[in-house]
Amino acid sequence: MKRKDTTGLNLYLVLAYRFLILLFLYTLCRIGFYLFNQGLFQNITFPKYLYMLWGGLKFDVSALIYINAIYILLHLIPFPFRYSEGFQKFCKWLFIITNSIGIIANLIDFVYYKFTLKRTTATVFGQFSNEQNKFKLFVDFLKDYWYLLVVLAVFIWAFHKLYQLVKVKNTVRFTWPIYLLHTGLLLAITLMCITGVRGGWGFGTRPITLSNAGEFVDTPDQMSLVLNTPFAIIRTLRVSKLKPVNYYDEQTLNAIYNPIHQPADTAAFKKLNVVFLIIESLGKEHVGSLNKDLLEGKYKGYTPFLDSLVGESYTFTHTYANGRKSIDALPSVITGIPSINEPFVLSIYSGNKTTSIAQLLGEKGYETAFFHGAPNGSMGFSSYTHLAGIKKYFGQNEYQKKGDSDGTWGIWDDPYMQYMANEMNTLKQPFFASFFSLSSHHPFRLPDEYVGKFPKGPLPVQEPLGYTDMALRNFFRTASKMPWYKNTLFVLCADHATVSYLPEYQNSPGYFSIPILFYRPGGELKGKADKLVQQIDIMPTVLNYLHYDKPYFSFGFDAFDKKTDNFVLNNNDGSFNFYMGDYYLVNDGKDNLALYNLKTDRLVKHNILKQEPLIAEKLEKNLKAFRQQYNNRMIENKLTFK
Repeated sequence: MKRKDTTGLNLYLVLAYRFLILLFLYTLCRIGFYLFNQGLFQNITFPKYLYMLWGGLKFDVSALIYINAIYILLHLIPFPFRYSEGFQKFCKWLFIITNSIGIIANLIDFVYYKFTLKRTTATVFGQFSNEQNKFKLFVDFLKDYWYLLVVLAVFIWAFHKLYQLVKVKNTVRFTWPIYLLHTGLLLAITLMCITGVRGGWGFGTRPITLSNAGEFVDTPDQMSLVLNTPFAIIRTLRVSKLKPVNYYDEQTLNAIYNPIHQPADTAAFKKLNVVFLIIESLGKEHVGSLNKDLLEGKYKGYTPFLDSLVGESYTFTHTYANGRKSIDALPSVITGIPSINEPFVLSIYSGNKTTSIAQLLGEKGYETAFFHGAPNGSMGFSSYTHLAGIKKYFGQNEYQKKGDSDGTWGIWDDPYMQYMANEMNTLKQPFFASFFSLSSHHPFRLPDEYVGKFPKGPLPVQEPLGYTDMALRNFFRTASKMPWYKNTLFVLCADHATVSYLPEYQNSPGYFSIPILFYRPGGELKGKADKLVQQIDIMPTVLNYLHYDKPYFSFGFDAFDKKTDNFVLNNNDGSFNFYMGDYYLVNDGKDNLALYNLKTDRLVKHNILKQEPLIAEKLEKNLKAFRQQYNNRMIENKLTFK
């Protein structure tokens, strides 16, 4: 019986062999793509290109599992008929036809890439949907690039011949133990396929998308050398595409709203260290010192250390996140790009060339680092930060001490923040560092030794926020002893708000309300301004505070600029929340739906759209200007100054 079982596995070995054939052919496609477009990719060393080839395997595995899902399933169903000659012949042609389509998609980008400078995505179907002469376009393409047909024929011939080198043989007698064994193999291989499609396995691992290619490259344009075209198409099938808008002429548009920032003054650049502290799920509601008027002045909140830090920092009356997910936060905070409709890093525009504060400060000689206690690759942060120009990444892999993991997301905040403080001490000054916490995330647990130590609130997140607040206190205590501390500008904010309890926060503005603090040891920055500030404002605020002396791109505003009539926005299920002055406008992308005065109507219950048409018109004018700049620049890949 044992010998028969081993022989029966021959089918699985054949399946693995044929999958390896496809991986080999996709690698050849990737090499061919590079050779056809080599002039567009400069200064790539041979070791770096080998690393890109290695990274490309992750995307090839994902794409090939998608393409061959039915083929794989037909081989895994635990019934004897899968060994029949007719069934195997059907599977062969299914394999050849579906994978020929994948090869065709890759070959098209050999020549099409030079026109788009991106791998072809699902938007190609809409791009040509209105063309009346599709057949002629297709014929002209074949005429101009006839040699690709030759390459395609060679590829199809090759994997047809390689396919037939090994055939499935059945020497298994199907008994109940064999059925159970093969059913187990079906489940095990299905799990492997799910892992392959996702690009990894783990609680915090998101399915890979186009932006994950950034982990293996130095610049966004190089991502196309790592990706393959079938993957790019499949992963963008359900991704929305922005449409160009033209509400204003260029001069009028830039007069209303211009994301190009010019140097504010001629003062010398201040080489301060810059540290961003991004706290998971820290809604503004949980910070007592930012809500002194609640519960008749008796509300205390759940973050006593932050309360003390607020008193030594500069903050604002209305501070907002630009998104509702962790994955929205980093582009907003570090790159000054908000998510509209979907996270920027998951969009088809994630390969656009961008400007980040890390990159700009890096050009000034700053050492740059990112700290996140989760497994490396979690949330796609390592890929994003690499593309953003952050040179050093400190994740769970770099954390050497054992026993400090929460068993779900990664290293508990307190020990990890102590590790971070000491690692910052090794960075060459001036430096830029960013941290993203994780302990105040669902399932909202605490280390055993801290259970019962922090106040429980009506929301599960509030007790672990007390723990993270303690971790922040300990971090600042340790950091204050470091030689770099007094020469540092700290910026603290949340990635997003979370579930609300108090009625003042149970509305759309409340769902996005977070703390944003600017802290400079020594008390240089202290106070509170009656102003609207958002995550995308952090980058220009810091750069202008440092007297950055070159033009740069950011969708945000300088929070310390008292002259600019700024605005805040976030996108909620396709509708725009737009804030300006005392007012909050809801717009569905076409029409204004509601208008509220947040100064007199904190609970957001009285729609005054009909009573205040001129105010609604003013807000809509600025919203349209933002949308025109955002959509058109995103589509045209103009997210930098140059």
